[in-house]
Amino acid sequence: MATRRPARRRPAPRRSPRRPGPRRRSSRSRRQRERDAQVTFAVVALAVAAVWALVSWLLVNWWVLIVLGALALIGGAGWAHRLQQQRAWARVRQQALRYGLPELDALHHRDFEYAIRDLMLRDGCADARQIGGAGDNGADVLATDPLGRTWVIQVKHRKDGDRGSAVGTPDLQRVNGTARQLYGADVVLVVTNGRFSTRCAPLAQQLHMHLADRRVLATWASGNRPLWELLPRIPQPRSGR
Repeated sequence: MATRRPARRRPAPRRSPRRPGPRRRSSRSRRQRERDAQVTFAVVALAVAAVWALVSWLLVNWWVLIVLGALALIGGAGWAHRLQQQRAWARVRQQALRYGLPELDALHHRDFEYAIRDLMLRDGCADARQIGGAGDNGADVLATDPLGRTWVIQVKHRKDGDRGSAVGTPDLQRVNGTARQLYGADVVLVVTNGRFSTRCAPLAQQLHMHLADRRVLATWASGNRPLWELLPRIPQPRSGR
């Protein structure tokens, strides 16, 4: 008896891969960019039209430009006049500045530095400034007097005045070591509302420094003479200044 051979299965037909259709996102983003460009063009066109309309109107109504210019000149002149008055009053207040010793004794040491700065401003040192604080290298006030001399001032405040501890030679040595090298000082000064130790005066003379004790400070702060008229042997201005 003959055996039947199993029927062979036909292979399934291969399906061709589908081609990707057009991307909708890219078409939408392109339309969005086109709309944005149209909006931008419309805004620019409106701005140009508005500017052109304003210029055309001003050309016809030219008297408006004259009125606006006159108002600007009047406003500028008024502002300049007020500024000049403020500066004049500031100079008057500076020149009228006076301090008494009790007032200076009652100050905090930092406020005492600002008081010395203000007295230098009063005497015509337009650039006087307080720099005392951390890293001041021994200088508390810097100033340039009207003759061009650079002043480096170390300020020592004593709450008890001349009854407090005396300012010693280490304070002089500290400011002397930096005043000329770092700040180009012509005049190196230590000023206090107290007193100096007996060794300070000879050392200051050797180092070409100047000292202003309580007596000199009282004369300076309560009067109208600049400090360089009260201290002896103030150096002459450098040549070329």
